[in-house]
Amino acid sequence: MTIISAPVALLNREQALLEFNRRVLAQAQRPDVPLLEQLRYICIVSSNLDEFFEVRFADMLEQARDPANTVSHRDVERVGNAAHALIDEQYAIFNDRLTPRLLAQGIVVLNHAERNPAQRQWVERYFERAVRPLLVPVGLDPAHPFPQVANKSLHFIARLSGKDAFGRDNRIAIVKVPRALPRVIRLPAALSEGQQAFVLLTSVVRAHLEELFSGRKVESFSQFRVTRDSELEVDEDDVANLRHALRSGLTTRHFGRAVRLEVVNTCPSELAQFLLEQFDLPAAALYRVNGPVNLGRLNELIDQTDAPALRFRPFEPVWPQRRLVRQKSIFEQLRKADVLLHHPFESFEPVVQFLREAVDDPDVLAIKQTIYRAGSKSVLMELLIEAARRGKEVMAVVELKARFDEEANINWAERLEAVGAQVVYGIVGYKTHAKLLLVTRREGNKFKRYAHLSTGNYNPGTARFYTDLGYLTADADLTADVDAVFRQLASLGKIKTPRRLLLAPFNLHSRMLELLAQVGRAAVAGQEARVVLKLNSLTDAALIDGLLKASQAGVRIDLIIRGACMLPPGLPGISDNIVVRSVVGRFLEHTRISYFRWGKSEAEEVLYLASADWMSRNMFRRIEVAWPVLDVKLRQRIIDEALQPYLHDQKDAWQLGPDGHSVRISDRGPSAQQALIQLFEST
Repeated sequence: MTIISAPVALLNREQALLEFNRRVLAQAQRPDVPLLEQLRYICIVSSNLDEFFEVRFADMLEQARDPANTVSHRDVERVGNAAHALIDEQYAIFNDRLTPRLLAQGIVVLNHAERNPAQRQWVERYFERAVRPLLVPVGLDPAHPFPQVANKSLHFIARLSGKDAFGRDNRIAIVKVPRALPRVIRLPAALSEGQQAFVLLTSVVRAHLEELFSGRKVESFSQFRVTRDSELEVDEDDVANLRHALRSGLTTRHFGRAVRLEVVNTCPSELAQFLLEQFDLPAAALYRVNGPVNLGRLNELIDQTDAPALRFRPFEPVWPQRRLVRQKSIFEQLRKADVLLHHPFESFEPVVQFLREAVDDPDVLAIKQTIYRAGSKSVLMELLIEAARRGKEVMAVVELKARFDEEANINWAERLEAVGAQVVYGIVGYKTHAKLLLVTRREGNKFKRYAHLSTGNYNPGTARFYTDLGYLTADADLTADVDAVFRQLASLGKIKTPRRLLLAPFNLHSRMLELLAQVGRAAVAGQEARVVLKLNSLTDAALIDGLLKASQAGVRIDLIIRGACMLPPGLPGISDNIVVRSVVGRFLEHTRISYFRWGKSEAEEVLYLASADWMSRNMFRRIEVAWPVLDVKLRQRIIDEALQPYLHDQKDAWQLGPDGHSVRISDRGPSAQQALIQLFEST
């Protein structure tokens, strides 16, 4: 078969991310999704889009300003138009679909005109007691310039009539609404007329806005919110202490370059134009919305609503009793066999117990762990601190540049250092994204290592709604490789080529390319050839090229890509052997699996679990690991639980077309996540 060497136009990454969010937004229109969960998907899209503008779109704008870059202003315009359309659709679903359905269930958000006299009186008292003392209106004049507006903070702009107390004609005023104030307030039951009634903070401020400007009338006004470039810019090669530099950078992150301005759709043009000028933004950066400027804060309404029937049926992750006896030592059990944990269907608690047992065991001498997104509260971090207090050798590799988790990670680093733990911050220029936990135990006159590796973060909270695979092992080769990685992260020295682990930025990328070439050769030779990948993102051009060549060689390829995929499937003679699907369900798909087969025997297949997606940043600018699952039973279990159900999913699955547009496969049929819930509930 001829391999087409002409370059293939890849799909746009930013548009692929927006396409993913369109799939998430579609969950808010599914009748089989409980009503409050539909609203939660609306909130998720808002949060995702905030990060999209803060990071991806901000980066795209920066590239477009550089004449040497390939990103054009037309590219920016195209992505911006797609973002406008998605946000308009989001608000239309919220207003036209969800709000009436919530009302039918007795859940209502009342604006000022809809509130009866008793409700208005209660809101007025609430405003005077809890809101007004924290509001500081700023009238603009030469002595009161336009204030600093932090990233994603809520403000009001008002145009006032008449003159101020000093006889001057300053017409524009800005009111900052503090982040500490709740955005959704539930009315007392006695005032709710048999409903669950809420008011939004924006409505409370709007109803009493004029009271902030004594003697003047508010002629026009609007809520507004600006989104800023939130990438922390620190020259790692030119700082003596990265932690101190990042701590300093966090104070200015909220005031990066503006990239998006949100106002309500009733905002007068003159006020919108005034704000655009203040933030040095073009007209295309203005987003007029039909509702509150941050739908993401409606999570507060979901949390306060008493309606179990409008939420997903509760699901509690199960303890893997058949693989780990809760009452027995995990170390003892790992000496007999490796253990695979499938989250969130199986509990994250065995990982916590693994570390807790290491802390309590006097024969455990050393504990090493990578920390990427542990969260501001973490039982695992508290256990590491306790281990250091007890005199164990604790090494923590803390990634200070985990985006939006920098402050939490800095705090953990400082607490760990305070009790004597050895804290390192990875490698300058590379994020440490590998998920590794290593325990060294004295057994007789020898040392024995035990490790946990994972496709996801050491965060028990997200482990309840992210799908991930964790791997507990006492395998001598694999644990020796993990130890070598920690030594390299601490010493910066070269290490021998690992026996089992693949390590980015060294050999992970090249090994994946080798495997793609191997299955391609098998297909050309008439052998069975198969590739199945389950990833969050697929954007690396060389790996995409390897997949395209394997497809042209006749390899059957299935890609299960949750988010951005730049490979265009289904192109005749180029990618017609590739099917790309995305599964969007109750849980966030987060597992990274790479499966290759180039024959019929067990020796002619390999399956890797990894911390890395197939993105250039993961392959070349991060410390990542991938490890083969050599145990035949565990490998088959991964295939049966984490690959096959997703290949047969119809209800939650979308198929990507060559134009980058995805279509839901069906609104009925099997759901991989639901099938897994039922499987684990029955064990």
